[in-house]
Amino acid sequence: MYSQIAANKRNTILILAGFVGFIGFIGALFAAVYGDSSIFIFTLVSAIIYASIMVFLSSSMAMTMTGARPIAKKDYRSLYNIVENLTITTGLPMPEIYVIDDPAPNAFATGLDPAHAKVAVTTGLLNIMDKDELTGVLAHEISHIKNYDIRVSLVAFALVSVVGYIADIGLRMISYTNRRDEQDSPVGVIALLFTSILAPLVATIAQMAISREREYLADMSAAEITHYPDGLISALKKLDEHGQPMRRQNTATEAMFINNPLKKRRTNSLFRTHPPIEKRIERLERAKDNI
Repeated sequence: MYSQIAANKRNTILILAGFVGFIGFIGALFAAVYGDSSIFIFTLVSAIIYASIMVFLSSSMAMTMTGARPIAKKDYRSLYNIVENLTITTGLPMPEIYVIDDPAPNAFATGLDPAHAKVAVTTGLLNIMDKDELTGVLAHEISHIKNYDIRVSLVAFALVSVVGYIADIGLRMISYTNRRDEQDSPVGVIALLFTSILAPLVATIAQMAISREREYLADMSAAEITHYPDGLISALKKLDEHGQPMRRQNTATEAMFINNPLKKRRTNSLFRTHPPIEKRIERLERAKDNI
């Protein structure tokens, strides 16, 4: 498990490095099209600044986007006690707990590190889960915190936001180019259009690839923490049966949840943020004898 935490920290650095390289490529393309090297520097520097701001603000933004509200212990004593017991078991600081008023059963964790972590659950989840099932779900989210998945997710969240910003710049430059005189080559327009389409696609693929394996790992970690994989298995079955799109939907926060908060996607889609629930259950069933 410690090796996985170290791997996640390395992955964060690699994701950032890949992101900087990708933005550098975009800036170089802009500079080549317009014959101005300052565009490259401006694109790279502004993207790094924007990404850094987004990483530190993403946690709060995720809570705002989902409509999550902080709770008091007296209002959700059972929920608070389960989270508190799990943090004692794992040796983690107590995260801030939030509730989302939504009938769709779901939950997620976010934050830059365990000391600044937040856990959110929907009212729909609280309504359909028994204590063992809720403990399994919360152990899954605590695992994301312990394994530093939350930091990787924030970087991916920032990446999606920044490439959207880059795509918007590209589209604006296309609009500007189209207003220039007829002697301008259409190559610039084509290159910028290609970039504006490619950037969000690359970010989406990266975010979804990061998310899928993290879900498998968090499932296994949760089973180890609780020593009762049947609780999470039962919870996953309920999520599969009662899962529905959330009221507030945003693709930027999609990968953070334990279950896809958007409309159901085809199981063979290459653009899934989550592995199929039946496969997650199969892995937990196979691992039961070793836990």
